[in-house]
Amino acid sequence: MNITAAMVKELREKTGSGMMDCKKALEQTGGDMAAAIDELRKKGLATAQKRAGRIAAEGLTAVIVSEDSKTAGVVEVNSETDFVANNDLFRSFVKEVADQVLIADTSDIDTFLNSKWHLDETKTVNDALVDKISVIRENLKIRRVQMLKSDCYVGSYVHGGGRISVLVAAKSDVVNDEFKEAVKNVAMQVCSMKPEYKSEADIPQEVLDHERAILMEQAASEGKPQAILAKMVEGRLKKEMKELCLMDQLFFRDQEISVAKYLDQVSKNIGSKIEIESYIRFETGEGIEKKQENFAEEVAKQMQG
Repeated sequence: MNITAAMVKELREKTGSGMMDCKKALEQTGGDMAAAIDELRKKGLATAQKRAGRIAAEGLTAVIVSEDSKTAGVVEVNSETDFVANNDLFRSFVKEVADQVLIADTSDIDTFLNSKWHLDETKTVNDALVDKISVIRENLKIRRVQMLKSDCYVGSYVHGGGRISVLVAAKSDVVNDEFKEAVKNVAMQVCSMKPEYKSEADIPQEVLDHERAILMEQAASEGKPQAILAKMVEGRLKKEMKELCLMDQLFFRDQEISVAKYLDQVSKNIGSKIEIESYIRFETGEGIEKKQENFAEEVAKQMQG
């Protein structure tokens, strides 16, 4: 069968693959468009496997919030380089992945990756990821996904174009603009101050015991009198824990009051108590050990390859 330029163009538009790759796939399949797509996907899978060993520590996070603002999700999609992370093709893919969260309705990454892709139900999310790797030609990874639900309201804040994403679930009998603005401010607080716990009541006893033991050793090494050691350590522990707890942190917009005091003020204004139920904070690449590459050596390897 004669492979026309129009056929190559159609296949390229459907797959995003290179022109010569599309032409070869059509030739191998006798012009069968569906079979050619499968052929390119197979090659894309090989490409993905070849690149899978490359560390993907850059990338973006993204959020999706339902129309009623009671269900939301956040994802992190990684790339190898910040160059790709700022690419429109990659950014569009991250948005598509975020859109999938409410459909998949799961916080389990394996279940999410195996869910039917909302843009093409003949594929899974993982298939869509593999296809994108073959187009972008860099290792990509959908690292994690998490949902947050509330009977009242979930607010969001995205910082740095997707570098950090935060969701905050809150409840109040009055859900007006002032309430929503307060929830957004709390999300911004979570983004900037990175609290580990919502309140002191949420700190595990083993964490308190561990920190107390360290502070006791520090105080003893300073030669403080035994009689005041315990009291001094408890004072230091309380101060340290306050910095880790969202409600006890100094409010970023007013360093004279805590987040709890700020919410009390807004609660009085709207005539209903605001309660922060939970929050999620995703920061791109957190916890991933980045491999340091020598750029000149990397180019030499590519040339040799």
